[in-house]
Amino acid sequence: MSAVATTTQAEVARAVREVADPEIPVLTIDDLGLVRELDVDEDTGVVQVTITPTYSGCPAMEVIRRSVEEAIASRGYRAAVATRLSPAWTTDWMSARGREALRRFGIAPPGERAAGQASRPVPVGLSRRQVACPTCGSTATEELSRFGSTACKALRRCLECREPFEEFKPI
Repeated sequence: MSAVATTTQAEVARAVREVADPEIPVLTIDDLGLVRELDVDEDTGVVQVTITPTYSGCPAMEVIRRSVEEAIASRGYRAAVATRLSPAWTTDWMSARGREALRRFGIAPPGERAAGQASRPVPVGLSRRQVACPTCGSTATEELSRFGSTACKALRRCLECREPFEEFKPI
């Protein structure tokens, strides 16, 4: 394979991975871990992309699909975009860069899940989950609403600086 073809493949892959999330534009679909597979076929000119939504009813998926198709078409290729629901998306797939982008944007990033939690039933505890305020860093926060602007976020308030903020819930 020539160096030009390799560069072209890398450019197409980068264009796909840099597609912005329509609900949280400081994140890319790669930051979120939505891109499961990406294959650039130089011979056919087709780019096959498999994406996994954050949850099965995510309303942003059609916009993401179109944005991926446009990114591929702008590089002279044809897109074949598929959605895969299994395994289900988890916040563990988010990049460190994406978590930091959320925090800078004023959304508390999801915390890490306990080791092995994905293979067990969801634990129910009596303790209150502590979420750090993305503005001042205090863990003295409270949940105002289990759902924020989207189903994957909760609305919280800091008891120290009194600022409201959204939390990206760990899944």
